[in-house]
Amino acid sequence: MSNISSYSTKRSTLIQEKKLDDTSYYLNRELSWIRFNARILEEARDECHPLLERIKFLAICGSNLDEFFMTRMARLIKKIAKESKERSVDGMTSLDQVLAVSAEISPLLEKHAVCWKNELLPALASENITILKYIEVSEKSKDILRNYFKTTILSQIKIFKEESEASLIENLQVYLCVESKTKEFHSIVGFPSRFGRLLKIPQNPYRELIEHNFVFIEDLIINCLDLIFPNTQGLTAYPFRLTRNSEIEIIMDDSDFLGSIKKGLTKRKTGFPSRLEFDMQTPVTLRKTLMDYFNLPAPLTFTFDGPLGLVDLWRLYKIPRPDLKDRVFLPSLLPLLTPEKSLFTTITKRDIVLYHPYDGFEIIIALLKEAAQDPLVEDICITLYRMDANSSIVDALMIAAQNGKKVTAIVELKAKFDEENNILLVSKLRQAGVVTVYNFPNFKVHAKLCLIVRREKAGLVRYSHVGSGNYNAVTAKIYGDIGYLTANPEVGLELEALFHSLINGLQEKDFKHLLVSPKSLKNELLSRIDREIAVHQRTGKGYLAFKLNNLEDKDIVKALYRASMAGIKVELNVRALCVLCPGITAVSENISVISIVGRFLEHARIYYFENGGESELLIGSSDMMIRNLKDRVEVLFSVPDPQIRREIFNYILKIHLKDNVKARKLLSDGNYQRVTPKPGEASINSQFWLIQNRGIWHEYAAYLPTVYS
Repeated sequence: MSNISSYSTKRSTLIQEKKLDDTSYYLNRELSWIRFNARILEEARDECHPLLERIKFLAICGSNLDEFFMTRMARLIKKIAKESKERSVDGMTSLDQVLAVSAEISPLLEKHAVCWKNELLPALASENITILKYIEVSEKSKDILRNYFKTTILSQIKIFKEESEASLIENLQVYLCVESKTKEFHSIVGFPSRFGRLLKIPQNPYRELIEHNFVFIEDLIINCLDLIFPNTQGLTAYPFRLTRNSEIEIIMDDSDFLGSIKKGLTKRKTGFPSRLEFDMQTPVTLRKTLMDYFNLPAPLTFTFDGPLGLVDLWRLYKIPRPDLKDRVFLPSLLPLLTPEKSLFTTITKRDIVLYHPYDGFEIIIALLKEAAQDPLVEDICITLYRMDANSSIVDALMIAAQNGKKVTAIVELKAKFDEENNILLVSKLRQAGVVTVYNFPNFKVHAKLCLIVRREKAGLVRYSHVGSGNYNAVTAKIYGDIGYLTANPEVGLELEALFHSLINGLQEKDFKHLLVSPKSLKNELLSRIDREIAVHQRTGKGYLAFKLNNLEDKDIVKALYRASMAGIKVELNVRALCVLCPGITAVSENISVISIVGRFLEHARIYYFENGGESELLIGSSDMMIRNLKDRVEVLFSVPDPQIRREIFNYILKIHLKDNVKARKLLSDGNYQRVTPKPGEASINSQFWLIQNRGIWHEYAAYLPTVYS
C-alpha cells in the first residue's frame, strides 16, 4: 500500500513539474528589462523630483539601453547568426526576441523625446540653464564658438569616405553623415569624445554663476562644415550613433590571465554593430545608405526626435545648483561606532547591520583605516569589484601592507566595463605590497566580503563583513545596500576558509552561515523554499519575502510557484527584470511582485523565510539570475542574531514591501501598475521613510547583551 502511495505522490509531482514548464507561465527576460527602463523614464517625468534629478533619470535610462544593446542584444544577434534553436523561458526564439524588443523600444523612445523636448528643456530654461541651437546663439558668441572650432577642434576632426573604414566608427560616439545637395558627395565626420557633447556658450562673466548656456558639439560642427570641406558647396549633415557588441570573448590563458583580458579589451572597440540611431530629420535614403554601410536591418535601427546619446546629459547634473537636486542628509551613526572608540571593541560586543546610504559607509572606511594602523591586526582579506577613483578603502589596504600586515585583495578583472580600471588597480595594489588574486577564468567573484584577523589576548579574533554592495564610497551614497559586521567566531572561520579556497583554487566547502555559489547556493535556496512548504503543510503559517534586483532562474521561479500552490503568501520586491508571472490562477495567485524605482538604486538582497516562527533571513550579493547561481562566486549570509533578523525584517524589508508611492505592481501580462494608497491607508514612500527614520534598526544595540567578548 505504501508503494502505491509513494508512486501516486511521485506521479503527482511529475505532473505538477510538467505543468510548471508551460511557457505561458513565464515573462520574457529582455522585455522585462526594457520595461524596467520605462519605469526609470517615469521618474524623469515625475515633477516631484528636483529638476536635475529628473535629468539624471533620463541619462540613466539612456545608459541602460546602451548597455542592453552592447550586451544582451549583441548576444541575441550572435545566436541568430549561429542559427541557434535555443528558446527563452517564455518560448521565444532569438529572432522573436529581437523583433519584440525593437517594437517595445520604439514607443519608449518617443516618450523619451517628449520628456526631453516638452518637459525638461523648458524647465531647464526657466532655471537659466539653456541648451540652444547654434542659430539661436548671439552673433558674438557664434564668432567665439567658430573660432574655438577652428583653433581647437578642426585639427582633431576625422573624415571617413570609404566603406572599408566602417570598422573605425567607434562605439557610442555621435558622428555626422555629410552629403551634398546633388547627393553625389557622402562623408562621415567624427570628433574626439574628450571635447564632450555639451559646449558652454561664452557669455558675460558676471552672468557665469547664474546662467548656464550650452550648445551640442555636433550642432556647432554642422555649422562649420565650410571649414572642414572648403571646396564643397551646399552641404548638409545629420547625426547618427552606432552601438557595437561589447561582450569580451577571451581565450582564457591561465598562465597570462591578465594578458588575455587586455587582448579582449582591444576587440571591444571593433565589435560588430548591434544598433544604429538616427536623428529624426535624417532622410530615408541616407538612413538606408548607413544601414547598408554597417549591415544592420531595420529592427536594429531607431530614430529619435532629439539629441542622440542621452547618457551624455550627465554633464548637466554636474551644474552646481544644489537647489535643483535632492536635499543632502546626514547618514545615521550608531553611537557605539564613534571615532573615540575602537571599532573592534564594539564589534566584539555586538553584531551590527548597516543599511547604506541611510547608514554611513564611513564606518567601513574607518574600520579598515583602524586595521591598517592597529599593531594587533595580522591579516586582511577583501573582494574588490567596482572601486571608486581615489578610494579610501584602497588607500587603507596599501597602508596596511606597508605596515607589514598580510593584505590579500581578490580583484575581479572581468567586472563589465570596469576591466581597464581593475587592471590598473591590480598594478597599484601590487606596487604597495598587497597580494592580488584575479585569475578566475571560468567565473566572476561577485561576492562582497572582508575579513580582518586580529591577535588578541584570548587568541585570534576574526572580524567579518558580508554585504550586497561594492566597497565603493561613491555608490554607497546612491545605492541601497545592506551589510553585516560581526566577530562571531563561527562566521569568521567560515569566511577564512572561503577566502582560503578562492585564493588557493581549492574546492569550496559547505558552510553553516554562508551560502556560496556556484556550488551550493542555489540548492540551499531551493531546500529552504521546500522547507517552508513543508512547514506550511503542518502549521498553515508559511511565508516568504524576498528583496532582490533580478529574478530569472527558472528553478527558483518554479519553487516559488510551488510555494504559492501550497497556499503560502509570497511577497517579492524585484527591482528590475522578473520572469515570474504573478496572478496565474491556481499557480501564482498567492505571489505579489513590486518594483521600486526612486532616489536611490535598490541594490540590497534580502531573503526571508518564516520557518514556523524560527525565522531565517539571508543577506548578501546574489540575485536569482542564472549567471549568479552558475557562473559567479556569490555569497548569501544567514544572519545569526534573532533580534537583528527582526530589525531587518520590520524596519527594512517590510517597509519596502509596504511602499505605495514609488512601488509598481507587476501584472500577469508583464506590465506594471503604480501602487496607490487604499482608502484610509497612509502613504509610504519607503526611501523617504528610511531617511526620516534612519538608524531605527539599531535600536536593538541599546539593550543587546555582550555577544563575543
